[in-house]
Amino acid sequence: MNSNYKKIILGIVLLGLVGMGFFAHNVWAVLFAPNTNFETATYEVYIPTNADYKAAYLIIAEAVENRDDFHTTAVKKKYHENVKPGRFLIVKGSNNNDIINTVRSQNRPIKVTFNNQERLENLAGRLSQQMEPDSLSLLNAMTDPAFLKENGLDIHTALSVYLPNSYETYWNTSAEGFRDKMLGYHKQFWTADRLAKAKKFDLTPSEVYTVASIVQKETAKVDEMPRVAGVYLNRLSRGIKLDADPTVIYAKKKSENNFEQQIKQVLYVHLEIDNPYNTYRYASLPPGPIATPDLVAINAVLNPEMHDYLYFVADVQNFGYHKFAKTLTQHNRNAAEYRRWIAKNNK
Repeated sequence: MNSNYKKIILGIVLLGLVGMGFFAHNVWAVLFAPNTNFETATYEVYIPTNADYKAAYLIIAEAVENRDDFHTTAVKKKYHENVKPGRFLIVKGSNNNDIINTVRSQNRPIKVTFNNQERLENLAGRLSQQMEPDSLSLLNAMTDPAFLKENGLDIHTALSVYLPNSYETYWNTSAEGFRDKMLGYHKQFWTADRLAKAKKFDLTPSEVYTVASIVQKETAKVDEMPRVAGVYLNRLSRGIKLDADPTVIYAKKKSENNFEQQIKQVLYVHLEIDNPYNTYRYASLPPGPIATPDLVAINAVLNPEMHDYLYFVADVQNFGYHKFAKTLTQHNRNAAEYRRWIAKNNK
């Protein structure tokens, strides 16, 4: 082999090596070079259920510097054929390979929180602000007749499934899936011990929830809740109407189908509203809860203060608390004091 031929062969090899190096460098740059465009530590990406690659690409592309390289990587890793819904956190400085791995398999949970919601409609609206399902889907799942019948509920008591708290779930959890998760937590809460306590007062879990919702509305003072609960349980056991102002307010809102109105004071005319939620007219418990009570209110009903009080009215000398009475005569004196204070202060 002459020297010229050797030089040609060597040149070809060198060109090949250069080409391979250039190709490898490009592959490395596409797959492993940092490709994010945000300054925060992470960037949240929400991929909707049933999103195709085009929709997912446009969402993810907001976080990347070189969109063409990201698309190339997505195709190489076949992400375009297998888009997954969920909430994903892209880390600053991630390369395309990392980004694809993240949105393909690292769906991150969220914390869903709700507290004192008056109706299923309000609860569904609150949840829809935090999750993918819209409020109508959530409401339909919550009021599904088959679900209610299977669990011994009706449209009035359905709210008692949902215990106010913070729950971990996935953003793309379906409406039915979230409803079933809440039912699971509800069943966990109602231990044998709590069921025995409810039975002691001849109450079902939904009825405990209903009493607790009234207690919640009557007082914001946690330390007073067991005493208020004791009053209502005393009245129930003696067959006395609850005469609870919060139920009157709820009855007015429900009768007028206007839950946006603000009612600062219950008037005598309101006591005549003919609605089963008005405990001034109906001796039994309301058909269902008037809000989602906090766990402290539920526990106050299950562990009430044992006393003989049957009445209470706002305490004008200790604002936020109430004065309690065992007899109507004593209560009338307390109520008169409260009315004088109202008149004097033009309330």
